[in-house]
Amino acid sequence: MDRERDDLAIEDLAYDDDGLVPAVVQQDGTGEVLMVAYMNAESVARTMETGLTWFWSRSRGRLWQKGESSGNVQRVRSIRYDCDADCLLVVVDQEGSGACHTGERTCFYRELGGGVATPVTGASAIGASLDGLFAVLEQRKRDLPEDSYTTRLLSGPQDSLLKKIAEEAGEVIMAAKDADPEHLRYEIGDLVYHLLVVMTREGLTLDDLAAELDGRKK
Repeated sequence: MDRERDDLAIEDLAYDDDGLVPAVVQQDGTGEVLMVAYMNAESVARTMETGLTWFWSRSRGRLWQKGESSGNVQRVRSIRYDCDADCLLVVVDQEGSGACHTGERTCFYRELGGGVATPVTGASAIGASLDGLFAVLEQRKRDLPEDSYTTRLLSGPQDSLLKKIAEEAGEVIMAAKDADPEHLRYEIGDLVYHLLVVMTREGLTLDDLAAELDGRKK
């Protein structure tokens, strides 16, 4: 069925009696739900103008920017509204340690009935991590923010990046010889990060890498 285009204005959202709509905040690339907050017309407008999330605090009765004190800002990729225009889906790149004021990555870290929600592990976890990191790298390639290490790798001399990859590979070898699992994990993380940067720089995607790895299942 064809869907009619409906370019809704900010003031035409279906706000409740207090002038608010709930906003579900989701990580770009992984679909992870990070938090739910409320927006009014002014916070929606500020979010669209600045590219950072702004909300309305019902307890404090004022606007607030996510990450204004912690630095864990959310860079907006898109804002969608549902079929009734009474709820927003804000897709973001979450920066810093996470979205929750407790220090957790997401506000939804507990399970109803008691206990802490079991973290995603195994293949799902690494897939989500790679998707999230790669989305950030692609955003850095588009925007090239100043004072960013990734920006320097993406826009500087190619030889500098390739030299860094060789250096990190050597660090992995040394950590493995030292039989230090924690150090080895850290160095592998560094190497994978720089490999993803060179993939981003040269126009390869995670799908390209997956296809290559799938061909080696022999």
